[in-house]
Amino acid sequence: MKTKFTPHLPILMIAALVTAGLTSCSTPSTRIRANPEVFSQLTSDQQDLVRNGRIGLGFSTDAVKLALGDPDRVTTTEDNDGVTTVWHYASYEADGHPLYTGYYHAGRGWWGGPPASFYYLDYPNRHVRDRFRVTFRSNRVSAITAESAA
Repeated sequence: MKTKFTPHLPILMIAALVTAGLTSCSTPSTRIRANPEVFSQLTSDQQDLVRNGRIGLGFSTDAVKLALGDPDRVTTTEDNDGVTTVWHYASYEADGHPLYTGYYHAGRGWWGGPPASFYYLDYPNRHVRDRFRVTFRSNRVSAITAESAA
């Protein structure tokens, strides 16, 4: 049996994939809906910050994840005062121009596979820069460091 080629089918498939990708983006509101029990434990001031994708001193790791999502990189330092953990939120840049900023550049996109975006290409002078860092001491935010482009 011969199958008939429908020219609209590839367009419909691409539209479905794009729609799935756009609707699965992680935002504070989607993370709040996925974790209502964590959100309900926050004070009203903290809830306002989280809704706006912001954090404050004293926030727990779970509250930071609600507001900002998972970090791009984590570093831990242990010294005589205890353990300090730093969550790094980064952006890719080349020649002073941002290539991409945000959660999906770490290869954790909705497709679940390996990274497949333009910012992974071998751009000359490409580097990763921390947009900001969140420092935790005893699982609470003890410092928030923002960096500006050089």
